Amino acid sequence: MPDVVVIGGGHNGLVCAAYLAKAGLSVTVVERRHILGGAAVTEEIFPGFKYSVCSYAVSLLRPEIIRELELARHGLTLLPLDGTFTPLADGDLWRPEDPRAKHAEIARHSRRDADAYEDFTATMCAMAAFAKPLLGMIPPDPNAIDLRGLLDAAGLGRAFRKLGGRRQHLLIQLLSSSALDFVERWFESDPLKATLAASGIIGTFLGVRSPGTAYVLLHHYMGEIDGAFRSWGLPRGGTGAVSMAIAGAASEAGAVLRPSSPVARILIDGGAAVGVVLESGEEIRARAVASSADLRVTFARLVGLEHLPTEFAGLVRGFRFRGATAKVNLALDALPDFRCRPGAGPHLAGAISISPSTTYLERAYDDAKYGAASARPYMDIVIPSVTDPTVAPPGRHVMSCFVQYAPYALAEGTWDDARREALGDTVLDTLAEHVPDIHSHVLHRQVLTPLDLEREFGLSEGNIFHGELTPDQLFFMRPGPGWARHETPIRRLYLCGSSAHPGGGIMGAPGRNAARIIRRAL
Repeated sequence: MPDVVVIGGGHNGLVCAAYLAKAGLSVTVVERRHILGGAAVTEEIFPGFKYSVCSYAVSLLRPEIIRELELARHGLTLLPLDGTFTPLADGDLWRPEDPRAKHAEIARHSRRDADAYEDFTATMCAMAAFAKPLLGMIPPDPNAIDLRGLLDAAGLGRAFRKLGGRRQHLLIQLLSSSALDFVERWFESDPLKATLAASGIIGTFLGVRSPGTAYVLLHHYMGEIDGAFRSWGLPRGGTGAVSMAIAGAASEAGAVLRPSSPVARILIDGGAAVGVVLESGEEIRARAVASSADLRVTFARLVGLEHLPTEFAGLVRGFRFRGATAKVNLALDALPDFRCRPGAGPHLAGAISISPSTTYLERAYDDAKYGAASARPYMDIVIPSVTDPTVAPPGRHVMSCFVQYAPYALAEGTWDDARREALGDTVLDTLAEHVPDIHSHVLHRQVLTPLDLEREFGLSEGNIFHGELTPDQLFFMRPGPGWARHETPIRRLYLCGSSAHPGGGIMGAPGRNAARIIRRAL
């Protein structure tokens, strides 16, 4: 009998298992799919083309996890994305990582914005540096703060004072204002404002003018690669390489990893979790259970709301998912040729943002508010084969398109084959406004709607963060008041996935933090 059985072989479940195994506990991980990785997975959907099927870039993966689990030794290599490219009807906005080149490119739109960009970046980095320790912190319970919680709170207070008056006020505004309101404090150029504010709506059913989205903007600035804030990278071999490296560390430490082992229910005896029952009927008994599935899957499906206290059952019912994103993966026979910046170039090695204006983003949101997929969606695109030739045959390319908005709940009907294909057509038609011949270069395409993300990857309502990252569902409020320390009303049942603090993204922090709590308990 293992000490701990971990439900879900996504990256957070694997991180939790790796730390527990390194601490000397016996651990078994059970994953419903045939492959480990959850939403951070690489699959060869079409011969020769390896897609990062869901998650497609890495920034938030905690450097302490990379270091402590020796992920580089287990095969993880991160290739930096060099800048962000926004195609426009009458030109483009290209922001390479080099500061001088970036200043010159932004100055083509606004000299004032180019001069303000350094202060904006410095401010966001200071905010990220303040918030970064929160990611590794187990939130205190405001109703029962112990000595450790008081010390953490005191540390936060000292860090807050070091920000200085101006940045203290800006931090408070970050937690309450909209992404667009926040970036407008620095910038006047509409394409720049739109592209920056778009980071605040990723994974949310909110618009760039919706209060609370500024925090999501900060959430994406908290990422780092090799100590550089706001650096994004592509794992060599796709995002599945992250999961495989963590799985290697877990396996080396002694964890047993079992794909193709879907869980039917969590075993409860005397108010405590004592193991799981697989869909095959096999029982795995354990001293504790850690679930990296989201809140709804864990409690509504695997536990049953009838086994929960009334208040906590209400918390589960009220936790917001509201998935509004889709993923379209393309196999191309050539690099896309953007009309505004023809030919190959460094702009194709960075992120490509279809966010030409704030009005464009608001109209995309308007469609979703009334229950329809955006007629012209916001898209965040990468072409990993430019920097990582291993993911496509020679001369061919993979294009990954994150698409928003595609609401899980449609005003008319549900997501079916026809609506899925229509969404794929919309994505290509939108791209064709900037790459006129894109249709002729598509060899294969994979379209994943929010319903597909729910059915295939277990993401309730297709929410990529296991629940919205809004201020009322963050820190000691995630997943709810009094339950932010990875424990649950079921004794020895713990949450180690992104429904727990600090939330979603390829981060690993929920798994690492949960492992600390479980290790102390056992």
